[in-house]
Amino acid sequence: MGWLLKIGIAVLLGALIYAWVKARLGGGRAAPMPANEARALLGVGEGASLHDIREAHRRLIQRVHPDTGGSAELATRVNAARDALIAELRKK
Repeated sequence: MGWLLKIGIAVLLGALIYAWVKARLGGGRAAPMPANEARALLGVGEGASLHDIREAHRRLIQRVHPDTGGSAELATRVNAARDALIAELRKK
């Protein structure tokens, strides 16, 4: 085996180990989304009810969910927006 191939394999293994460790250690929840950003993402107003929030979430998640061709990152953001607004309602 050539030395260049050995270096390439070592770099690849290092990258895989790094990604695995980062995913395992960095898997905690991110900071909550600000309410104004959550409202803008879901397209609801400041006085939105629980029903309004859930309906807006349902409509949007159907379009952005990874199973329907969307991205996991965007689906996560939509879920975080719903959670932030529901938490805000419960505080009131």
